[in-house]
Amino acid sequence: MHVLNTCVRAALASGALAAAVLVASPAAHADNPHTGKGPAATQSMAEIAATLPKIRAADVLSLARSQVGIKENAQGGGTKFQQWYMSTPRARETLARDGGTLKGYLNGAWCDMFVSWVGDQLGIGPVMGSDAYTVEHARWFAEHGRWGRTPKPGAVVFFNWRGSEDIDDIVHVGFVVKDNGDGTIQTIEGNTGENGAVEERIRPTWQVVGYGYPMYPGDPATT
Repeated sequence: MHVLNTCVRAALASGALAAAVLVASPAAHADNPHTGKGPAATQSMAEIAATLPKIRAADVLSLARSQVGIKENAQGGGTKFQQWYMSTPRARETLARDGGTLKGYLNGAWCDMFVSWVGDQLGIGPVMGSDAYTVEHARWFAEHGRWGRTPKPGAVVFFNWRGSEDIDDIVHVGFVVKDNGDGTIQTIEGNTGENGAVEERIRPTWQVVGYGYPMYPGDPATT
């Protein structure tokens, strides 16, 4: 399932219902730092980051780049990112929010599962967030004051191919490698290209809805 079929909602790709419930809203969820959802309602993100491995943006990009070339199968599934997400407690939470079936994640759009997998593998899920639905993941960053319009290495970048800046219009997600300074950014993305793969891409910034900024424990500047 390549990006032209959209990573907007893995649950919809699984036959799920659309939902408008905010994910990881401090008022709606008592976030558990062990679930990968985000900082607990009683703790700031900086306090949570201080308890996590000293991972830097460069470490995230290194792991993401090491996955380049991994492809989905003819059914839009078969990746370790989908298999991992389906096995997590977070999958059951997003399933309850969006509907569908747990097994449906195995062939669901997986661009956000890839982003979430990278954070989990490095032990920084609580400051990366975890979701299969790009819109709700972007809202999570915004609700925690980690949303903006400036491309930074290691930022989570959210796209709309028509140039909308509305979070509700997000259809795809990846990581920023660097700002090329010419109106484009270099990225690493899952579920992209004609064959649904992890690839490095060059994207025009006019297609960017916004950026989520994980608070990397090893990069003091991100706090």
